[in-house]
Amino acid sequence: MNPDKYNRVMVVLHWTLALGLLAQFGFGLWMEEIPKDPPGVRAFWFNLHKSFGIVLGFLVLWRLGWRVTHSVPADLPNTPDWQSKLAKLNHGLMYVIMFAIPITGFLGSSFSPYPVKFFGTALPRLWEADPEQKAFFSELHEASAFALMGLLALHLLAVLWHVVVKKDGLLQRMTWHNPVADSSSNSST
Repeated sequence: MNPDKYNRVMVVLHWTLALGLLAQFGFGLWMEEIPKDPPGVRAFWFNLHKSFGIVLGFLVLWRLGWRVTHSVPADLPNTPDWQSKLAKLNHGLMYVIMFAIPITGFLGSSFSPYPVKFFGTALPRLWEADPEQKAFFSELHEASAFALMGLLALHLLAVLWHVVVKKDGLLQRMTWHNPVADSSSNSST
């Protein structure tokens, strides 16, 4: 049987990833403007971006594993089939791209002449520097980030439509708010 709302682990992972990915996107855009002089300043911010990207990559894996092994709420009643299919497609593509972004970022960085550092600790070099591979994976990383922002925009528009137009309680399924528990505690007072 499907639950009425997402469990707390899924809620925490959802909002942590949402905030983390948006922050990383803004951070990535900002970093491009950092001058290369004085030496080391740009590298510090890029390594911080990479470190948080690795953490987010593992959170995506955790979320995907949790999603596969736990039941989620069924579609809301009266949801047209096309909306359900479109939502599932958008969610599936977001998972693929959330996984692709840290992988392509890591690969792009791995092919650079500089070591990949995880919060200051250099990770082992997997292969030799290759400017063509670095450029390829870096471009794929950037394109994936912009694709995710487009999918997130669609996701947010759908949520707004449910909240403002349909007023069907969709958002409460992904929050700490539990209307059933709240109404039962209010009725006992």
